Amino acid sequence: MQLYNYFRSSASFRVRIAMNLKELPFDYKAIHLVRHGGEQRAPEFLELNPDGLVPVFIDDSVDPPFTLTQSLAIVEYLDELHPEPPLLPATAIGRARVRALALNIACEIHPVNNLRVLRYLTQVLKIDEAAKNAWYRHWVETGLLALDRQLAASPMTGTFCHGKSPTLADLTLVPQIFNGWRFDCDFTGIPTVMRVFDACMALDAFQQAVPSEQPDAE
Repeated sequence: MQLYNYFRSSASFRVRIAMNLKELPFDYKAIHLVRHGGEQRAPEFLELNPDGLVPVFIDDSVDPPFTLTQSLAIVEYLDELHPEPPLLPATAIGRARVRALALNIACEIHPVNNLRVLRYLTQVLKIDEAAKNAWYRHWVETGLLALDRQLAASPMTGTFCHGKSPTLADLTLVPQIFNGWRFDCDFTGIPTVMRVFDACMALDAFQQAVPSEQPDAE
């Protein structure tokens, strides 16, 4: 298996956690999103993913090799091929809830704060650094406050976002917290989210996936 990713990429971080939890070896392919104008814009990478985004996952165990983009789809693909430990609950209600929590972060918080959006704000709209950072903090803090209320109100929330073991939701939550720290987000009002985060970070699979532990870390 090959994983084209960037050490700071939240979406790549999600997949790294999943592969660590399942103890799946993979070939780490570093794609620097800033250096040389962004290596994700190189023609050879755009052949893998015309969107010019990471991660890109390649499964060489099938013929022809299967290329997949979008982190949540990659995680679910891995979960179907390698079902232990499961990253989705056994019940339809549980799976729907976990997917909704994950999508809450992946679709409502992350897209308006990823690198290409922040670059557009500063390079095209000419917004200054302080305003860009305020934009980032607003959407992350607002989104995580809503997520915290969801988690706190549900009896299905356990040690982790859902029950007693990590799921797709936790894999999506942890990278968002790391990115929020980089922009000095205020996380004092999200105690349930941070309790779940701490439970995740007690596990080696999460620790080994953090940006600072990656071969391309700077």
